[in-house]
Amino acid sequence: MNWDPWTGCYKVSEGCTYCYYYGPYSKRCGQNNVEKTDEFDKPIAKMAKGTPKIQSGKVVATCFASDFFIAEADEWRVEAWKMIKERPDLEFLILTKRIDRFNVSLPDDWGDGYDNVFIGSTIENQESADYRLPLFLSFPIKRRFIAAAPLLGAIDLSAYLDGIEHVTVGGETGREARICDYDWVLNIREQCVQAGKTFWFKNTGSFFKQKGIVQKINPFKQNSVAKELNINI
Repeated sequence: MNWDPWTGCYKVSEGCTYCYYYGPYSKRCGQNNVEKTDEFDKPIAKMAKGTPKIQSGKVVATCFASDFFIAEADEWRVEAWKMIKERPDLEFLILTKRIDRFNVSLPDDWGDGYDNVFIGSTIENQESADYRLPLFLSFPIKRRFIAAAPLLGAIDLSAYLDGIEHVTVGGETGREARICDYDWVLNIREQCVQAGKTFWFKNTGSFFKQKGIVQKINPFKQNSVAKELNINI
């Protein structure tokens, strides 16, 4: 289940360069104005018979058409947090490249986090990991995961895995996608094994290097090719 309270985004780091959603070769290229959507109140909206539009027990992918912590949404985020609190029967999955703005518009009753909020910090290389993850770990968040996507280089996460529940890895998709090297993926997996963390290789990306050979992977097969490698934990 998706909930996109606002749309529009723009580059914040190297991982955004060829964004599949707003990048130069996407259908939404140039849609950089951040605007509320018609489904802003979706978590608390009801059907004609009074039942919730989002049924209890769902995992809600939140703001995947933008960034939940983007500056232009600071005022709206106050309302969004209230709706999230009103639906403790849902699990809200929030993924961000702007974890450095986590404290902005945070609810007064946040404490050490809401039980129904799972927050992921996206990283793409060692530089982004070394900047974002110390901040990520310093904030009061009950449930955390790391998304190394698009993976653009080898990353040492060993100093950051304490306090993290899960790590997801994925390659970059698109005509100008940068190579995802399987050795980088396996290295992160081994770090997760050593730290006792779960691991998911989500997708290969469009250009996947394995045993020294770069293959072009059809975008509709990138998830299945990753799954077939059978390395998930």
